[in-house]
Amino acid sequence: MRCLISLSKNIKAKPQMYKSHPYSILRYILLLVITLGTLPAFAQHTAVKGVVTDASTKETIPYASFIVVGSGKGGRTDVDGKYNITIDGNYTQLKFSYVGYKAQVRTFTPGTSQVINVQLQNEAMQMNEVVIKGGKKPPYRNKENPAVELIRKVIANKSKNRMESYDYVEYKKYERMLFSMSNLSEKFKNKKIFRNYQFLFQEQDSAKIGGKNLLPVFQQEKLSENYFRKSPEKMKTVVVADKQVNFDERFIDNKGMSSYFERMYQDIDIYDNNISVVSNLLLSPIADGAPGFYKFFITDTVKTHQPQLIELSFTPRNKMDMLFEGKLYVTMDGNYAVQNAYLTVNKDINLNFVRGLEAKLEFEQNPDQRYHLSKSNLIVDFGITKKGGTGFTGERTVTFKDYTVNRPPAEEVYKGETLVVVPDATQKNEQYWASIRPESVNAASNRVYRNLDTLQTIPSFKRTMDIVTLFFAGYKDFGPFEMGPVNTFYSFNSVEGFRARLGGRTTPKLSKRYYFETYAAYGFDDQKWKYFLSGTYSLNNKSIYAFPQNYLRASFQRDTKIPGQELQFVQEDNFLLSFKRGENDMLLYNDFYRFDYVHEYENHFSYSVGLRKWSQSPGGSLYFNNSAQSLFSRTNQINTSEVSVNLRYAPHEKFYQGKIYRTPFVDKYPIFNLRYTAGLKGVLGGDYNYHNFMASVDKRFYLSQLGYTDVTVEGGYNVGKLPFPLLSIHRANQTYAYQLQSYNLMNFLEFVSDHYASVNIDQNFNGFFFNKIPLLRELKLREVMSFKALYGGLRNENNPEKNADAMRFVRNQDGQPITYALDNGPYMEGSVGVGNIFKVLRVDAVKRFSYLDNPNVSSWGIRARVKFDF
Repeated sequence: MRCLISLSKNIKAKPQMYKSHPYSILRYILLLVITLGTLPAFAQHTAVKGVVTDASTKETIPYASFIVVGSGKGGRTDVDGKYNITIDGNYTQLKFSYVGYKAQVRTFTPGTSQVINVQLQNEAMQMNEVVIKGGKKPPYRNKENPAVELIRKVIANKSKNRMESYDYVEYKKYERMLFSMSNLSEKFKNKKIFRNYQFLFQEQDSAKIGGKNLLPVFQQEKLSENYFRKSPEKMKTVVVADKQVNFDERFIDNKGMSSYFERMYQDIDIYDNNISVVSNLLLSPIADGAPGFYKFFITDTVKTHQPQLIELSFTPRNKMDMLFEGKLYVTMDGNYAVQNAYLTVNKDINLNFVRGLEAKLEFEQNPDQRYHLSKSNLIVDFGITKKGGTGFTGERTVTFKDYTVNRPPAEEVYKGETLVVVPDATQKNEQYWASIRPESVNAASNRVYRNLDTLQTIPSFKRTMDIVTLFFAGYKDFGPFEMGPVNTFYSFNSVEGFRARLGGRTTPKLSKRYYFETYAAYGFDDQKWKYFLSGTYSLNNKSIYAFPQNYLRASFQRDTKIPGQELQFVQEDNFLLSFKRGENDMLLYNDFYRFDYVHEYENHFSYSVGLRKWSQSPGGSLYFNNSAQSLFSRTNQINTSEVSVNLRYAPHEKFYQGKIYRTPFVDKYPIFNLRYTAGLKGVLGGDYNYHNFMASVDKRFYLSQLGYTDVTVEGGYNVGKLPFPLLSIHRANQTYAYQLQSYNLMNFLEFVSDHYASVNIDQNFNGFFFNKIPLLRELKLREVMSFKALYGGLRNENNPEKNADAMRFVRNQDGQPITYALDNGPYMEGSVGVGNIFKVLRVDAVKRFSYLDNPNVSSWGIRARVKFDF
């Protein structure tokens, strides 16, 4: 790989791409010292700046490479296509290049400051102009294109060039992740608030992604031993060393932050059809269907490398699609393997908040002359705007060594969990890390751990983090107890009126095994107190939110809920959800006594067992009437006692671990749920015997350039004669927020069933169509569609229309029924919408297709949802 870097003229033209390790930096420094010591007194100092643009479109070209001809010095243009370089010596020429463009050499005058603007011509245009003597140049074609013929050979040989082609593979893997505030101005750096923090800042070459000034905020290193077996297939990872910045747990969950960055910066396998980058899938340039989405050009031949390499440049056919642009170096030894790759993205790509992206892959030969990935480096710069300003830059470097193929290890290696962390992995000293790093980190990077430890002792930083935590997490920390969440302190509804609430929970500072949570709320219209209290005991001495969970919990809750909505351990009233459409003055007053046991396993199978005593009373216009003939048959309370078992399997699931929640990362793997609930008559005052079954499967399907589809299939069956509050009251939504798992044009308590099946399809096209419409593509909007169908019904014993002994459904003040059985076909609704409005908003036009004659229903409506996505 070093040979390729030194011999390829185009890679020489981008020294910044390969200058990340300290040996290179020391080499340049040594060269500079020697040069300065031998320069004559009349050495020239030249300052050159300018802008690089597309000769045809006149648009600026960000991250174009430039190099001083005859020197190792160079850089890249910034996000606006601007460059600025100071040159020492008697050099006279600058060479500019970019993927898909013809390189250009410009001459400058030594010893003066000057502006040189450069216009690069598209490579395809140059190739065509050689052939065409006049008239309109032909469009780019795949047919009889040698570059496309070559990429098809690479695609045809993918399977033999992947790790999965071997029976056994083992290797060591070193990872380093650095996340920094970037592109900081000198004015920002010198603000009064940072007066005592100057030791935190780092400087780098201003041509690199992120700009000159960086403020590191997170760093992690990890060393693992990895074992792959083809049959039966298994990948075993043993983490032998792990080191990261540890923040005060009051403010930041360290494990959660690490998991989030790992999700954002996954390993890059160029042989996969799709490559995950910042939680999006981008089509690989050697995907099976790549020739239909990319343009390919043969731009160089590296004859001095053995085997000979072909430099293959590629660009997207549509610059806004989720595609890369860059270069591949393909071996001409019959393997047609990728020996080196440089990936970036177009500045106009429909990828939120990403201002710059670079991925570099290096491959080395195995003893059998095939290739394996030896090093990858991914840098992504994030910002609110494309035009500079403070942002965040993340860089992940991964090195693979001691790569061994087809040597079976001891069978015991593959036993147990797929991921194992040795007990002393986090206890390694600095001498150990210095000995195992493939490349020594520079002094500034080595100080990041110590600097951030020091930062957390500064009072002003603590105060700032306290405010930030309150704003984002919603809790105010008081040591062993924290108060919140603040978004529940105030809400309102038609029954309770203005509702005030105050609560909080204990923290690990009180105990790592015992957790307590409580709140009290008061409704000023119904003049009733609501409250909640729970105590949890962790059986594995971990946080109850940490994976794998293993705890016991006892709780009591007296509060309101909307019929049919699932009540969690704590009902979090959100002020924004107080705004609802139509009539919504039906509530249940509930008393819950609960005891739960939850146990998760490392393979992501979990089960929970619960005991519940539940009393529910009607509120507002809701009532329980046991007879159609008499109002005196109404009851004020339904009492049940239940035992439940929940089974859940989520293979390969990963999540962001927060302080008060755990959010799974949606991935391609399905999630299975199975729940059984039994009602126990005569136990703790229970009035009914019944059996409820519920099963569901959630799955995301990635469709390459067509985005992805989220599908949920669910079914339920209730056994027993039951009043309607104990049947399946289907999830409705009368707020103006678009809810993914609810029926957005169904009224509360509109439909109940004792058996049902449903399907929910949500399609996100990621701008595939809008990107091709000139007036829309600049807005970077994304298309969304959904369809939901619900089949259900009531057996005669539970249907008041067919059984006089069944509890009556609710009617409104005009005597019209407002609750129905699904006996006239399925309930269906669909939506089309626009996502990524202002990068955070999704707006759907929702259409209801059935049961349009029910009173007070809306056949269509506009719903909005805030969604932060990349």
